[in-house]
Amino acid sequence: MGSSSQQIDWRAMVESAGPYPLSAFNFVQEGLSFTSEQVFDDPFGLPEMDRHVSGQELCMGLKNYALAQYGMMAPVVLAQWNIKRSDDFGRIVFAMIEAGLMSSSTEDTPEDFHAVFDFSDVFSRSEMLGRIGDEQEV
Repeated sequence: MGSSSQQIDWRAMVESAGPYPLSAFNFVQEGLSFTSEQVFDDPFGLPEMDRHVSGQELCMGLKNYALAQYGMMAPVVLAQWNIKRSDDFGRIVFAMIEAGLMSSSTEDTPEDFHAVFDFSDVFSRSEMLGRIGDEQEV
């Protein structure tokens, strides 16, 4: 992550990514923490580069975070933010990397987010109902 003393040009960052509101960027940043906690037992006990998640892992984590936060409304909320494909997550992430709000490894590329999953599949009614049933059993 960038340092807190760094000046962020929020408008330029949002404009560089495309048609996504600032709330979508906040969601992705919060979703990164959620994903790190899912992938690593103690992500905050590790140096930043040792808690790196891949683009595919982040996409799956953001899907799970959306479901955890918004339940059956997850696809509606994401669509309101113009997030309709996993590639959209990548555009937001790389705009945040350029702005210094996230870091990346030299191997990370926007293509890591390409077609990770089909939104109509992972946010289908049956998939979401199945997930909700799984969470209630835990």
